[in-house]
Amino acid sequence: MLKTTPLNQSHRAMNAKMVDFGGWDMPLHYGSQLDEHHQVRNDAGMFDVSHMLPIDIKGDDVRGFLRQLVANNVDKLTLPGKALYSCMLTPQGGVIDDLIIYFLSENWFRIVVNAGTADKDAAWINAKRDEIAPGLEILPRRDLAMIAIQGPNARAKVWQVISGAQSATENLKLFQSTTLNNYFIARTGYTGEDGFEIILPADDAATFWNELHAAGVAPAGLGARDTLRLEAGMNLYGQDMDETTSPMESGLTWTVDMKSERDFIGKQALTEKPVTQQLQGLVLLDRGVLRSHQKVVAQHNDNEFEGEITSGGFSPTINQSIALARLPSQISVGDEVNVMVRDKKLCAKVVKYPFVRNGKVLIEQ
Repeated sequence: MLKTTPLNQSHRAMNAKMVDFGGWDMPLHYGSQLDEHHQVRNDAGMFDVSHMLPIDIKGDDVRGFLRQLVANNVDKLTLPGKALYSCMLTPQGGVIDDLIIYFLSENWFRIVVNAGTADKDAAWINAKRDEIAPGLEILPRRDLAMIAIQGPNARAKVWQVISGAQSATENLKLFQSTTLNNYFIARTGYTGEDGFEIILPADDAATFWNELHAAGVAPAGLGARDTLRLEAGMNLYGQDMDETTSPMESGLTWTVDMKSERDFIGKQALTEKPVTQQLQGLVLLDRGVLRSHQKVVAQHNDNEFEGEITSGGFSPTINQSIALARLPSQISVGDEVNVMVRDKKLCAKVVKYPFVRNGKVLIEQ
């Protein structure tokens, strides 16, 4: 039996194409994945992300617990509502999950974890709580729903629907959140566009979804979500990183605080392990489509090196095939490489990602 979000019937009423996504019954698209992609880039679209799991951590010295639990430094969180992106690591330095941490008060932090790793994450957090800070309360919040509204007009559309939202959020900066009545509103997202991710009671989700639709926000499914996040150069857990890779090999060095004296799970392993690979962007120069797990062959100083595409696909905004690939450190932006596609070598160029942000193509074509 597939798990369902509080919006399952809403998706079906909108004739969504439903698929099994990691054990969840989720909408792939509502007719045209391409139209949904462009709707988010040019106007506003909404995604059901209620399969993701908010976990509230409450009690004395939650901050001290999180200092050890995650690779980024929660001491950066000083303003209530501020958010921090981080990875949670194994002792060997592999990525258990990437997540967002919200500072609500010194006795209450909220983290949002990925759907596919939610059970594993909750078990890990509970186990580490028992070792480090047994007095803390760990509360998985499956009583909540989560909707992402993304696009250049997303905030204005939300202001139409939620009374008082404009005055409450107009000055909200990126990676900040606030609470308005039953809405937890965060200026975050996974598309490379502006907008909000809103957490609210599950019982209110369908009404809110329909109100957003009436205000002109188009529903968008998993297909558009993936092409948007790939264009934005955002990692997907299980493809671009997992427990076998470190943040340094996954383009996430910026999320790891190695400068402070604090210790955290995986820090010693990261210190001792040399980085021999890096995540780079690729743009296909030949005709074809880049896909995950395709082999990349590169030349450097008369030596041949191999890498692998972690995420790939066709970019509707750029109108070319693009990819994220884990390549040897010797390969640099501007190099040309070969990608093995159906036993053929296709030429691709290494570029600095993100490819697209805020509707603008950022790479040279």
